[in-house]
Amino acid sequence: MFDPFNDFEQVGYLRNNHGEKDPSIVRQLEHTMFRAGLDEALVYLEGRKDLRYEDFLEVHRILFEAFYPWAGQDRAITAPNCAVSKAGTMFCHPSDARLAIEQGLRLGQNAESMRQRPGEVMGFFAYGHPFLDGNGRTMLIIHNELCHRAGFSIEWHKTNKTDYLRALSAEIESPSKGILDDYLCQFISGTQDRDLWGESINGIRGLDGQSIENSVDGEYTDSAVAQKYQSFDMNRGL
Repeated sequence: MFDPFNDFEQVGYLRNNHGEKDPSIVRQLEHTMFRAGLDEALVYLEGRKDLRYEDFLEVHRILFEAFYPWAGQDRAITAPNCAVSKAGTMFCHPSDARLAIEQGLRLGQNAESMRQRPGEVMGFFAYGHPFLDGNGRTMLIIHNELCHRAGFSIEWHKTNKTDYLRALSAEIESPSKGILDDYLCQFISGTQDRDLWGESINGIRGLDGQSIENSVDGEYTDSAVAQKYQSFDMNRGL
């Protein structure tokens, strides 16, 4: 059980507002809240001229504040010393989450680079992994907005979840080599009318949160953990 707060038995999974502990119920409630906030999040993004890290936080807050009291707060606040990974893929230090997301936003808000490197943009978002939960859905919505502004869309409903996650993990480990770009390029299509976004996003397989949980690998004050993550960062070559 992913328990960075070390209080699961007392207050439930990630201190959710219902004190729920059952994983299946947690995911069901979380996804219900996500669907309820989706339209508001899409309207919010449409109204922003330039997207910044604070908008990333705000979208997460809109989507999940009904379920998580810490929604909209990043790991630098919620778990500043926890080393977090998923299925062996490591994410950046909490203090570097902003830098990773901002790098993705810089690339993504240049229409030419977004068209050429949509996978690299998503890879920076995923490596940043700013939240304890809800990262995938938050970054998908923002990525969708960036694609639209660059004049195209990605037909996510045609992707294969296993293949996508494999390419995404490889992108995180070896960024800027076109790994996820190559996977996503086969699903690029023309722009989609904004009125159809809500239905389209809700129809994407795998957005119900039923996936491998994050895990806490330890604290950065542990020299072995710190060295492991430092080596991972060095091997990324950025």
